[in-house]
Amino acid sequence: MSTNHRFLKLSRTVHLYLGVFMVPALLFFAITGGLQTFSLHETTRGSSYTPPAWLATLALLHKKQTTVAPVRKPRPQETAAPAAASAVAASSAASSTNGVPETRLAGPSVGPSDRDSGRPKKNLLPMKLFFALVAVSLCLSTLTGLYMAYRYSRKPVLVTGILVAGIVVPLLLLLF
Repeated sequence: MSTNHRFLKLSRTVHLYLGVFMVPALLFFAITGGLQTFSLHETTRGSSYTPPAWLATLALLHKKQTTVAPVRKPRPQETAAPAAASAVAASSAASSTNGVPETRLAGPSVGPSDRDSGRPKKNLLPMKLFFALVAVSLCLSTLTGLYMAYRYSRKPVLVTGILVAGIVVPLLLLLF
């Protein structure tokens, strides 16, 4: 057997077993990424939609590699409003007693959404549909690869063991 032939055989074997090991992760990321494309994992302002807990947890695992939601910091507008009101009151009191001109704190800065309000919004649906198609295609090609791994392998028990390991190892890593 030539060196080139041995290298090709080794490459095919490594590709087979690594591919089977990665099948659960690829399916997980394709499915959760497809759902995140349409923002089904989060609430939006002005909407009464609340995502199911399982979907929010899976999206968090997809994005942050943990199932523990981080504590959100309060919005600056909520915390700055009482402080700004007391600072303005204090500065006006100081200006009346010291004769120093009154200084007012600047209001909330104009965000990008306020500045761009004159522009028409882009239609994001075509891009979202494209990425949904990418997610579906990734799922289908992963599943057909798994089918081919079983169909053309001489060791289906080993393929099953590696597939189970691809499921169990990430679940065990969640414990750390």
